[in-house]
Amino acid sequence: MGGMSYHPYDPRMGHDPSRKLTDGDVQDLKPEGWWGNDGQLSRDFEFGNYLEGVEFARRVALLAEEAGHHPELLVRYRRVRVRYFTYDAGGVTLADIAGARAVNQLWEELRGGGEAQA
Repeated sequence: MGGMSYHPYDPRMGHDPSRKLTDGDVQDLKPEGWWGNDGQLSRDFEFGNYLEGVEFARRVALLAEEAGHHPELLVRYRRVRVRYFTYDAGGVTLADIAGARAVNQLWEELRGGGEAQA
């Protein structure tokens, strides 16, 4: 193949289940406060006002951009839902777990700074 490495995954063929974690692995590895269902990992965060939630979502977006792995973000007034799911794997992967841990770390930093409410 002229020096090209062989990758068994072809995105035109759908999901790559070899990267997807089992439900048991997700339950064992998920960070505190997160729940999983239907191959997704989610957590809701509550804030004192709308702008605090929007700022949190912006900071999560910056983390995601840095990591190259992006969650869904849903801002609802004072609540932000963060949802991880790796589309090309068809479920939760280690990248999703790492993203959720990074979001929890950001949350703890903000709580320590008094910007967010428990």
